[in-house]
Amino acid sequence: MNDRDVFEYALLRVVPRVERGEFVNAGVVVYCRAKAFVCARTHLDEAKLRALDPAADVTGVRAALHAVEGVCQGGEHAGQAARDDAGRRFRWLIAPRSTVVQPGPVHTGLTADPQGEAERLLDLLVR
Repeated sequence: MNDRDVFEYALLRVVPRVERGEFVNAGVVVYCRAKAFVCARTHLDEAKLRALDPAADVTGVRAALHAVEGVCQGGEHAGQAARDDAGRRFRWLIAPRSTVVQPGPVHTGLTADPQGEAERLLDLLVR
């Protein structure tokens, strides 16, 4: 019996000067369809961000990362996505965009614990 489910994840990248394309990883979004689970975990390393752009809007970046977490939570925190299921919220969050906070490519894996996977990936790829 297999107790692991397929999950998808994408890194959240902060690109303080979009025209330069330089970025710092600042979070991860994890989605597991079998569990109807989506979450974001974020961690902004302000020193790394300021190394790319000393004038970066740290407050604005933190607000954007917090908004991603809110969309994942659903309900009143999700704004217009409040009534969407976990999969639709994930797909909306990972859609390519030319903004300061951008999703990276989507990757897949197997996990028995999507919540734990989000923490593991945050520690491995962001912190």
